[in-house]
Amino acid sequence: MRRDHWRRYNDALDPATDYVDIYAKVVAHEFPWDMNQALGFALFRTYAVPGIGRLLDETGEFTASTQKRYDDTALLLEPPNRLGFEDPESKAAIRRINAMHRAYDIPNHEFRYVLSTFVVVPKRWLDDFGKRPLTPIELEASVQYYRTLGRHMGIQDIPETYAGFEELMDSYEAEHFAYDEGGRRVADATLALMVGFQPRIARPVMGVFSRSLMDPPLRAAFRYATPPAWVIAASRGALKARALLLRAFPARKEPKLVEDLPQIRSYPDGYRVEELGTFPVPGQRGCPVRHGDATAEPLSS
Repeated sequence: MRRDHWRRYNDALDPATDYVDIYAKVVAHEFPWDMNQALGFALFRTYAVPGIGRLLDETGEFTASTQKRYDDTALLLEPPNRLGFEDPESKAAIRRINAMHRAYDIPNHEFRYVLSTFVVVPKRWLDDFGKRPLTPIELEASVQYYRTLGRHMGIQDIPETYAGFEELMDSYEAEHFAYDEGGRRVADATLALMVGFQPRIARPVMGVFSRSLMDPPLRAAFRYATPPAWVIAASRGALKARALLLRAFPARKEPKLVEDLPQIRSYPDGYRVEELGTFPVPGQRGCPVRHGDATAEPLSS
């Protein structure tokens, strides 16, 4: 297969109708490692919003059960990308996501912001560290994919264009990024998990490497120390060198699925989508308020 096989494949499709197919090739064939890193960083950014980071800390799931929450999030987000939104497994995954969210009073503006990070952060990551940037068709497919996911989650006032998502993310972060002890605990637990994924010999430097990839507002929101300039340059340079090297490799024939990643460790004997995530426990915080501004649209069975 030619090195540009998937770029040519995607650019022959229509992002208005083929967005699932295009985005699936981006995630599982063309940029599997990059997209995994970028989407992880997208979620990480949301912890710097006190309303989000504090809630995640209060649930205890992202600090006491970090590995399981990491696995469940990745596994629940994958089916629509792999199978399309009309597949029964995809519908089951979205129902689980919606059920977990409805256990808390989450405002629509936070949902919109989180959705925007899924569109904007991967694009920027690939601009900086990918073997190539997304093509306009691939970028539009990403927009349409997450607009569809957002509608299935009942999110209102979703941007219609990449520029709209970008403006939303940047303006929201400028207004809302701030230090919160709960958000910092969630960030620390997540970074510790990421470091644990690396070979033992690399773990001592992975913390500073991760902070080197964060932009100043994100580091400031968590009160993380800024690494020396040469460390930031070396860290970013290493990823750019990797991108140059990958340009010489042929296109990936088989998809790299989330369940194939070595980081997914919670279900060695398999799993059922319907059993992923969290469930209200009688006598504990269950569904205190059903948020009325982000009611999921019905999904057919």
